[in-house]
Amino acid sequence: MIDTKLFGKEMKSLGYDFFTGVPCSFLKDLINYSINECDYVGAANEGDAVAIASGAYLGGRKSVVLMQNSGLTNAVSPLTSLNYTFKLPVLGFVSLRGEAGVADEPQHELMGQITTQLLDLMQVKWSYLSKDFEEASKQLYEADRWISKNQPFFFVVKKGTFSKEVLQVSDVTTIRHNVLEVQGSIKRHPENRASRYQALEALKRCNDPKTVYLATTGYTGRELYEVEDSEQNLYMVGSMGCVSSLGLGLALSSSELNVIAIDGDGALIMRMGNLATNGRYGPGNLLHLLLDNQCHDSTGGQETVSANIDFPALAAGCGYKRVKCVEDTDQLIEFIEEWKLQPELTFLYMPILGGAKDDLSRPNVKPHEVKERLVKFIHG
Repeated sequence: MIDTKLFGKEMKSLGYDFFTGVPCSFLKDLINYSINECDYVGAANEGDAVAIASGAYLGGRKSVVLMQNSGLTNAVSPLTSLNYTFKLPVLGFVSLRGEAGVADEPQHELMGQITTQLLDLMQVKWSYLSKDFEEASKQLYEADRWISKNQPFFFVVKKGTFSKEVLQVSDVTTIRHNVLEVQGSIKRHPENRASRYQALEALKRCNDPKTVYLATTGYTGRELYEVEDSEQNLYMVGSMGCVSSLGLGLALSSSELNVIAIDGDGALIMRMGNLATNGRYGPGNLLHLLLDNQCHDSTGGQETVSANIDFPALAAGCGYKRVKCVEDTDQLIEFIEEWKLQPELTFLYMPILGGAKDDLSRPNVKPHEVKERLVKFIHG
């Protein structure tokens, strides 16, 4: 088997020091190493982990995602519509549970048969990780070559590949929910609400040279593009629900930036687990803005279940340091300016009207070009 510490040092020598993922018994020793020796974010699910790692890449970190192959299915959406589309590379390690001829639980049987086929279908470069250290080191350098070409690369890891690494106990500060205070409440008078376009216009009036805007998929990104196409914007396509995970990775890796992740109710409901991840790891330079219109606008206006959800209470319960409700664009602008003066992990909730701007266009800049100019903006 591979000496986990030596392999970890080899990864570090190539710059891979930001890890995120979901535990797996086959990968536990590499996960323990990454927690002990590197920056590690424990994600709610594998798709969130891919988005977090992608955000860290935007911020200049060479990132690694760790997962069990049963969870690879959770990562299909971001791998195919975020990483592929934006040309965002991540280095992945996926275990091979259910390997033919190896005794395992019945739920792993099918995934054991199709793991590598699934990677092939997603056009993700991959290789079985050797249990010989010298060979594994050569494979790592080959993987790094693909990463440098903006292509994800995954190692498929068989049972018994890594030597034992004992997890070091760390102190985790517990946020007691009863000291969190939700500021403001929402009066449900739809006729007084702003449209999404008006909210985005107001948000952009708060622009400054150190703020980036990540817009969730659908009409949000398209309307932000029409409000102002800027190198400070990223218009997410696909990977629905991943915008706050992307924002988390970027904020953690770029402390000098203000990161505003603009979410929608339908998208957030799809991946609410990341509220807990943000609450646990979220840095002060991340503001998670939810524009709630209680519908899936871009697919015909079908209603979501957001009318039954107290999003501010959820965010407070998940550990956001500050939770704020605003009703109109004046309050939105006032709070954004206040947050910039005293940044802390914040959930900002704003109910809006359904509907979109007439004759709404689509960005004429390609997703990977949006990524490239954002990276240039971030790193100067």
